[in-house]
Amino acid sequence: MNAPYDGDRAQGTGGPAPSQGTAPGTPVPGQVPVPAPAPDRDPYVQHAYDYDPYRSQDLSAQDPVDEVLYDRAAHPPPAPGTFQEPGPLYAAPSAPVYSPDPRVWAQTPPPEPDGPSRHLPYGDHATTTEFVGVDSLVTRASEEQPEPDAFAHLYRDQEAAPRTPAEDVPVAAPAPSKPAGRATSLLKSSALMAAGTIVSRITGFLRTLVIAAAIGVGTFNDTYQIANTLPTMIYVLVGGGALNAVFIPQLVRAMKNDDDGGEAYANRLLTLVVVLLAGITTICVLAAPVFITMMSPKIASDPQQMDVAVAFARYCLPTMFFMGVHVVLGQILNARGRFGAMMWTPVLNNIVVIATFGAFIWAFGGFTTSGVNATTVTPEGVRLLGLGTLLGLTVQALAMLPYLRDAGFKPRLRFDWKGHGLGKAARLAKWTFFFVLANQVGLVIVTQLATWAGSVAEGQGHPGTGITAYNYALLLWQMPQAIITVSVMTAVLPRISRSAHDGDAAAVRDDISYGLRTSAVAIVPCAFAFLALGVPMATLLYAGSGSGAQNIGYVLMAFGLGLIPYSVQYVVLRGFYAYEDTRTPFYNTVIVAAVNAAGSAVSFFVLPARWAVVGMAASYGLGYAVGVGVAWRRLRTRLGGDLDGAHVMRTYARLTGACVPAAAVAGAAAYAVTQWLGSGVLGSATALIAGGIALAAVFLIAAKRMRIEELNAMVGMVRGRLGR
Repeated sequence: MNAPYDGDRAQGTGGPAPSQGTAPGTPVPGQVPVPAPAPDRDPYVQHAYDYDPYRSQDLSAQDPVDEVLYDRAAHPPPAPGTFQEPGPLYAAPSAPVYSPDPRVWAQTPPPEPDGPSRHLPYGDHATTTEFVGVDSLVTRASEEQPEPDAFAHLYRDQEAAPRTPAEDVPVAAPAPSKPAGRATSLLKSSALMAAGTIVSRITGFLRTLVIAAAIGVGTFNDTYQIANTLPTMIYVLVGGGALNAVFIPQLVRAMKNDDDGGEAYANRLLTLVVVLLAGITTICVLAAPVFITMMSPKIASDPQQMDVAVAFARYCLPTMFFMGVHVVLGQILNARGRFGAMMWTPVLNNIVVIATFGAFIWAFGGFTTSGVNATTVTPEGVRLLGLGTLLGLTVQALAMLPYLRDAGFKPRLRFDWKGHGLGKAARLAKWTFFFVLANQVGLVIVTQLATWAGSVAEGQGHPGTGITAYNYALLLWQMPQAIITVSVMTAVLPRISRSAHDGDAAAVRDDISYGLRTSAVAIVPCAFAFLALGVPMATLLYAGSGSGAQNIGYVLMAFGLGLIPYSVQYVVLRGFYAYEDTRTPFYNTVIVAAVNAAGSAVSFFVLPARWAVVGMAASYGLGYAVGVGVAWRRLRTRLGGDLDGAHVMRTYARLTGACVPAAAVAGAAAYAVTQWLGSGVLGSATALIAGGIALAAVFLIAAKRMRIEELNAMVGMVRGRLGR
């Protein structure tokens, strides 16, 4: 029998080295003993358990003295200080306390952690708690998780080999990972689009201010509003909704699956849009009187107003062609990760329109001095306003070409439409067409009723109560939703589309929950701000339009709280579009349009003419509140019965609880200031400042006491940015 090996063999097997006084045959704890063959063993009699077929593979059991296969270099002694005490052999791992038990059908879930929320397991302090949602995206955006090497086990012996001092070459410290992860890219895209949307909305408000100062907010402005709204309605009805909702997922799939990165598909789509809109625009310009009569029978009954409205419409209707070109080029850029162009180019349109109406004021005077209306306006004035409106959309569309060149996309006409996926997109767009049709039918009904009520109310001495007041209040009311919700979801939509394509319902749910909770931090306070401060906002912005500004403020107050369901429905519908489900949004929009139209009709027939449009604005929010309930249940079923509803509802409930006392204090402060200083420019500005400060202060104090996760995370992020 060979002599026992006293060197590194004991440590290599995980056991302690034998002491000097240990007998050769004494077994060492933790060491696999090598059995010695009996001297008088019969070679033809073998014990059933004496031969171990796996012993030859146990390298630790090989004797380094006379085993020719023993490789000393492959079994080095462990480094000093790395010795581990042996554990019990064949010890069963301890089972978790709340591990699944196959014998129990419905396992009792583990208890919730202490604290007011299951999402705050480590305490409620905003500076030490890492929340699911915004904080995880911000704080862990730069963490790149390396993928495990599937072949690492093949080189484990080489990695464990000892190195001589000459081989120990100092290794450079790893470079810090770039903070260009998916979440950082998302936040940067959202910030870029939010900045573009803010500038676009600001210039859009300046445009409405100049328009109101030039032609007022009465029936003459109603005539221009109807003519300027027509191309948008027809464009959205024909293909705008399909471009926004259906073709983005198709572009993303084409970029992922096609060899040319989706360039051919994008050019076919661009050619289809150009040809389709060119033909529709020509037909609509010829049929302008029919559209004016459909939009407002009240205006069509007055020959002078009808002539001016038709002239405006024939200048404005060609803008739908450039509107469609702008949108399809912007969606091509969005699919390639370039989100800024589509948000920044409308600024050029606003600048052109501002210059146009400024030139009208310079040539004909402001509304307070000229009192221009449909009977006193000159053909040159109508031509100036119409051509300026058309030029603005033309510049907006052509400004997309440099961005396409930078993105490496070469637009060209391609008429090989058959067999390249456009038919599938067209079938999906069928339900989007019905979706938009239902929405536009409701808008036509509201326009007819609002123009009629505004004309009657102006005859009673109440200007600013028609469709112009409705549209101006709606534009101001939609600003928070366009800055926050649209910007976030435009950046998230391609990611949701990829997750839906991969069948990852959990990722879709998380992105939708993130969009809802993140946008709610701004949407809910803004909704209550419109309710409390709507009148001073409108009287300050539209002071140059005369006495109709206060009526716009009342309409804005009625819109107020409807901003919350309006924003929620926008986010929820993105989930259906990611799954290429356009039928469900259609049914949902039918419900919203029906409730809105019914509420508007009731307001028109029940309320006085001065307050009819105010009731229509309240009906708008009511329709979306009903639609959210239907869409939420359908999407929850689509995602397997889980839409993170408890987390989302808790966020909205806490934000609402913090906004109620804030809105009450702000409204009282604004009313007191206007009673003291009046409702002029000075009084409105002072009331708005005082009410805004009161609302922000009370809201922040209440939100801090309620421990609103997303708000605390946002405040912590802002403090971190400012601290740097």
